[in-house]
Amino acid sequence: MAHVTIRRDADNRSLAMPLREDTPLRIMRSMFGWDPVRGWDPFREVSPFLAESPLTASFSPTFEVKETKDAYLFRADVPGVHEKDLDVSLTGNRVTISGKREAEPGDKSDSYYAYERTFGSFSRSFTLPAAAAVEQVRAELSEGVLTVNVPKRPEQQPRKIDVSTESHKG
Repeated sequence: MAHVTIRRDADNRSLAMPLREDTPLRIMRSMFGWDPVRGWDPFREVSPFLAESPLTASFSPTFEVKETKDAYLFRADVPGVHEKDLDVSLTGNRVTISGKREAEPGDKSDSYYAYERTFGSFSRSFTLPAAAAVEQVRAELSEGVLTVNVPKRPEQQPRKIDVSTESHKG
C-alpha cells in the first residue's frame, strides 16, 4: 500500500485508509501549493522571479515605437550602455538594435541588501513598412536614450487633396 494514513477513532483504534491521487483533499492541497515535506509556500509560483540573481537576470531595455508625419521613431531606454556597446543594423526592411550593458566589478566580500539592476546583451528587430526611406536612417544616443529615426519617403508621406465642388446649372 503506497499511500496509507493512520487514523484513530474514539477508542484509540487505528483505521487504515488509502489516499487516492484524485481525492478532494489532495486536489485542494495541490491547488493551494501544499507540499507534505515543505509545508505550504504561498510564494512558490512566483519564486523563480523573486529569486533571480544578477547572473540569471538579463538586461532588456524598454522601447517606444511611434509614427509621425515624416518618420518612424524608435526610442530605447539604455542607461549605462556606452555608444561602443550599441549596434544598429539594417537588413532589407528590418532594423535590428542590439547591445550590452556590462556588470560592474564587485568585491565578493560586499554585502548586498538589494540587487535589482540587470546586465547582459539584448537584441530587438523591427520590420519597417514600405514607406520607410532605409537609406536615410539615423541613430543618436543622448542621456541614456537611443533614438533611431527612419524617415518616410516623400512620395509615401500623406498629402492634402483639394476638394472641388461642381456647380449645377438649373
